[in-house]
Amino acid sequence: MKDKTKEISDAIKILIITLMDKVMDRVLIEDPFLKDEHRAKKPLYAALVPDEIFKGSHFERRFVTPFGKVWENLAKVAGEKGMGFADTDHHIVGNIRVERLRRITEVLNRLEHPEAGQKRIKPDWDNEIKYILEGKGKKIPVTVVCDVYAEDKIANKKYAFEIKSPLPNSDITKVSKEKILKLYSMEPRKIDDAFFALPYNPYGKREDYAWGFPQRWFDMKNDKVVLIGDEFWDFLGGSGTYQQFIDVINSLGKKYRARIYKEFLGIEPPEDEKEIKI
Repeated sequence: MKDKTKEISDAIKILIITLMDKVMDRVLIEDPFLKDEHRAKKPLYAALVPDEIFKGSHFERRFVTPFGKVWENLAKVAGEKGMGFADTDHHIVGNIRVERLRRITEVLNRLEHPEAGQKRIKPDWDNEIKYILEGKGKKIPVTVVCDVYAEDKIANKKYAFEIKSPLPNSDITKVSKEKILKLYSMEPRKIDDAFFALPYNPYGKREDYAWGFPQRWFDMKNDKVVLIGDEFWDFLGGSGTYQQFIDVINSLGKKYRARIYKEFLGIEPPEDEKEIKI
């Protein structure tokens, strides 16, 4: 286990370093913030707002794009090292009976639109999937593109994951639930299990998770198809993976924050700056 844990730690470190070094090269060499160009293009803004504000925005835009799929890429690393194989944006093709497809739409509509004068229905995974799987009819070919797909080569298990930000909006969560319901409805099943996964929990414990939007679609505290934080990473990479992830990010954060202050902003880090950890 120690060797596998170190492999995961090293792989996570390499991924983050590669992404951050690309960002630094971009903002320092390939596409730096040019004060004179900014003032020429936006003289009104420059007259009213310090250049440093727009310099920060310049960095943010060039940081967000390469990090847009960082959770999926980190999960792929953990899955490859922990299970044996993992892939992102993986296409799963299977057949679903037409009445199951209709019932999936029905279940989602009921969760989204309560009947007049009635309270909103609470999500109930076990009863929802039981009702859907009772649907008959001819089989229709369906393709589901999952964020991450992993195969446990030792246990011979296949898994699909919808990985979203810790505070996802309602529409994104609805799409993920539809995908997961379709994966469980395929006949024959193409995966052993599918999950709605959040990379970390800003509320601490799972029982304290309180962001309202995803709770329209999942019972975030109890649904077995929901994984949050350490549950997700340790399932994918094995026990200790989440702590390895935290340790790597925190160790690299101090280094890159100092570089950004000195090399990009051109100032020394504040003496009273507190170390930021996740």
